[in-house]
Amino acid sequence: MTATATPPVTEQRTPAAEPRRKYDAERLFNRVALGVLVAFSLLWLVPLAWALATSIRPSQEVITDPTSWFTAHPTLAAYGDLFDAGKLPYWYANSFITSILTTVLTVLAGSLAAFALSQTRFRARRAAFVMLLAGIMIPGQVLMIPQFLALQSAGLLNTYWGVVLPQVPNVVAVFVFKQFFDGIPRELIDAARADGASWLRTYRQIVMPISRPVISAVTIFVFVGVWNNFLWPLLVVTDPEMMTLPVGLTSVQDVFGVPYAQLMASAVLGAIPLLAVFALFQRRIVEGIAGTGLK
Repeated sequence: MTATATPPVTEQRTPAAEPRRKYDAERLFNRVALGVLVAFSLLWLVPLAWALATSIRPSQEVITDPTSWFTAHPTLAAYGDLFDAGKLPYWYANSFITSILTTVLTVLAGSLAAFALSQTRFRARRAAFVMLLAGIMIPGQVLMIPQFLALQSAGLLNTYWGVVLPQVPNVVAVFVFKQFFDGIPRELIDAARADGASWLRTYRQIVMPISRPVISAVTIFVFVGVWNNFLWPLLVVTDPEMMTLPVGLTSVQDVFGVPYAQLMASAVLGAIPLLAVFALFQRRIVEGIAGTGLK
């Protein structure tokens, strides 16, 4: 007798099984994504909420129990101490002035450089772009001493320009603008040039009006980076009335020692303008990131 081989039993897939499996996979992915989103949200919000809760507690109560979230006697005394000991109006004004000046100049210089690299044709254009990108690999701290000596020789220490000028060259801004400008149809630029528009007019009246998403994205990122910059203003500003908010709040903390209530109050005061910026321009940030292809 010869044994006949039994063919393996294969699972019969019905036409309705495949969409069902796809639906289950998508639902699982959505749940995992939601879990990751909630976890990261808590990582961001819990420290901020704790800082806010600590800043409205009495100092003695914070010293006694620094990890507690609740108080029976909420007070704004820590904020009052900061206003009394420091020069908060000056620091807010200085931070706004230096952040706005740096942002405007960075957007202007970065977009002009990116426009030249993206839309014009000149010898060694690629080499210039590669050299520009090489600047990303140079740590900013390496350039601080030469920049400090240059500003000192020019008499720009303890001035707005001493804080602003070294922060204007921004390779990342040029790269982001160039990526966006590369996506503009070449026919649009050629049509403007054929109508007699100069390169500057093409940049100003054709390219920039359709580049609002990338302008918004670069503006917000540069503004936040300059606002939070602590090291460079600390180096070039020693006059208390010329300090930016992060540097000024640090000097106040030195006066109080390590009082958690005042420390958290200063953190809240420093974060309020940035939270307002994100709340007002959240839509622009998303549009800018989507428009430039940033990940």
